Amino acid sequence: MVGTAYLAPEPGARSFVEVGDVVKEGQTVMIIEAMKHLNHIPAPRAGRVTAVLVENGQPVEFGEPLLIIE
Repeated sequence: MVGTAYLAPEPGARSFVEVGDVVKEGQTVMIIEAMKHLNHIPAPRAGRVTAVLVENGQPVEFGEPLLIIE
């Protein structure tokens, strides 16, 4: 396990993105906590989120797909 994925900035808050949302390149789409450090994950390109492949609080690994932007 490399880290833990968080889909919202804090418990009970709205998710950064949901399926169907349009995102801009560089927009934060989730946070990965690794070794007590919170890493904001930016959208690699602009587009529409068609799938979120992880759940809130799920452990993630290097190279694991997190969401799909088309």
